[in-house]
Amino acid sequence: MKYLNLTVLLVALSLSGCASQGSLDNIRNDIDSIKTRMFSMDRDMSSLREESKVSVGAVEKGFKSDVASVRKMSADIQANIDSTKSEMQALSGKVDDTALAVKKPSDDLARYREDADKRIVALEERILKQQATLDSLSKKMAELAKAKKEEGAASDSLYLKGLDSLKAGDVATAREQFAKFLEQNPKHELAANAHYWIGETHYSEKNYESAILSYQEVIKNFPGKEKVVAAMYKQALAFNAIKDTKSAKFVLKKLIEGFPKSEEAKKAKALLKEIK
Repeated sequence: MKYLNLTVLLVALSLSGCASQGSLDNIRNDIDSIKTRMFSMDRDMSSLREESKVSVGAVEKGFKSDVASVRKMSADIQANIDSTKSEMQALSGKVDDTALAVKKPSDDLARYREDADKRIVALEERILKQQATLDSLSKKMAELAKAKKEEGAASDSLYLKGLDSLKAGDVATAREQFAKFLEQNPKHELAANAHYWIGETHYSEKNYESAILSYQEVIKNFPGKEKVVAAMYKQALAFNAIKDTKSAKFVLKKLIEGFPKSEEAKKAKALLKEIK
């Protein structure tokens, strides 16, 4: 700021007293320095913008409602930065115009200097406010990420308890724990597994109709998951157990057709030969 005041003062002195060519060169050099400073500020703001985009992207998944708010904040900041950039470019153009208009009256130059000083101060204040907003945004992102991590740890713990109960033979408790896990995390990456294990608890109790429905949840809603093949094979076994051989054969053929290289496909071929 002091440097800009000195530069504009030199311009004023030049206007008020028939400046020499050497003085004009010095003024132009000072103006170039101002431009360099402005370009540096532009790069810093671009860096802040990029960091804001990266921070938002890091926690977008699983927090759509929060991310929507964050994106709006980022958009507002982006708009402010673009506006600031435009104003700084306009100000730079005015400085260039001043260097060419060295014959203007000194009172006009003084008014311009005062206006330029005010605008530079305002721009710096806006940049500081934007930096504070970005810092606050980064803090919020960190808090959201921490909450997501803690939530995921709690969910995984509930799923593991279900597996432990199932291994211990307590199928009723295991089913309850898997059901609770799904209630809290319907779209968790382990949701397909939880549905499958619920089906297994029903199957172990010979409640084949309920087992078929649980396996169908995996087949229908999680087509890309590994448990789909196992669910299809066990569903076919359940259909066969209730003497619905037509459905059992249909599922086995779909398994063989869709997953011909799987271990379950080999078992399915053998089972097809047994079913009459």
